[in-house]
Amino acid sequence: MPENTFSLELLSDLGWPVEVFAVVTITLIGRFVAMRFLKVMAKHFEKTKNAWDDTVFDAARVPLSWFILVMGLLWAVEVSDGYVDTELFSAENLAVFRQLSFVVLISLFLVRFISRAEQRLIENQQEEADASGTTLDPTTVNALAKLLRLSTVISAVLIAMPTVGIEITALLAFGGVGGIAVGFAAKDLLANFFGGLMIYLDRPFALGDWIRSPDREIEGTVERIGWRLTVVRTFDKRPLYIPNSVFNTLALENPSRMSNRRIKENIGLRYSDSDKMEVIVKDVKAMLQSHEEIDQEQTLIVNFLSYGPSSLDFFIYTFTKTTNWIRFHEIKQDVLLKIVAIIHSHGADIAFPTTTLDGIDGLLGRNAIPEEP
Repeated sequence: MPENTFSLELLSDLGWPVEVFAVVTITLIGRFVAMRFLKVMAKHFEKTKNAWDDTVFDAARVPLSWFILVMGLLWAVEVSDGYVDTELFSAENLAVFRQLSFVVLISLFLVRFISRAEQRLIENQQEEADASGTTLDPTTVNALAKLLRLSTVISAVLIAMPTVGIEITALLAFGGVGGIAVGFAAKDLLANFFGGLMIYLDRPFALGDWIRSPDREIEGTVERIGWRLTVVRTFDKRPLYIPNSVFNTLALENPSRMSNRRIKENIGLRYSDSDKMEVIVKDVKAMLQSHEEIDQEQTLIVNFLSYGPSSLDFFIYTFTKTTNWIRFHEIKQDVLLKIVAIIHSHGADIAFPTTTLDGIDGLLGRNAIPEEP
């Protein structure tokens, strides 16, 4: 009889580890099956034209994996509750942990979905044009994604607080009292935050734009726009970190958004070629009017300008179709070489600074050493 009692107690003791082992095994098998299912479905949805289903499945993969593991862990803890005497495994604590897990995992899914949607919109901005034919601005997409992620995190924190026993009303009361002190202490941080918000709303520049300021020594390509800092890569490849609050009072140029580039040059002819000035001006103007890289819808001026100290000056004022810096200089070089050819074709030449001294012989005569008789 004692032997039978010992056998029953042994089986009873072995029952708890076996149950926990079975729960863990079922959890791992369920996780494996779910991940395989998501992988198969992801391959299926990749063949469709709709890109959003791929984004949803990609964002759900990690949260779903953790959800299965957490639920399996809680199941194993509930199984152990009858065998392990501890307050940690109480029903109340398990309920709190379960609710927090749901909030965290749903927030993780939303943050991952927002990040992947942002990446997909930026990559496919040319294909995601709206009805008017304009494409989405990457800076605007980035700003909206940041705001949505921040809203998700704040909402998750506010939802989780009552679960752990923190009343939101008490927190708001404390925030009303301490907010003034925090505001004074972080006024520069807030100024930079609102400066970044104005950049996102007004969009004076976007990522990749070439900007410069006549007020300060700021010139380069916008590399990153953050909530506190904007990073500009200067033309000598040095990073320039600019607080966003600076842009609230800064005059800024954005050459990347110019419609044309201007060619403005003064050219001087010799005074001896004054009789050829009129025909040279006409030929130069005709050359510019027929040049395929010159925008004929913009202002085009070629006129005699002034009597210079050593030359008769005329000027050209016109605009190229391209705004590309390298291509612009190639066109400008071609225009200037053609002007030189036109001047030479009429037997004229470009003047250079000269000085004429009158009465040089008399000056030398007064200062010359007399010869011996």
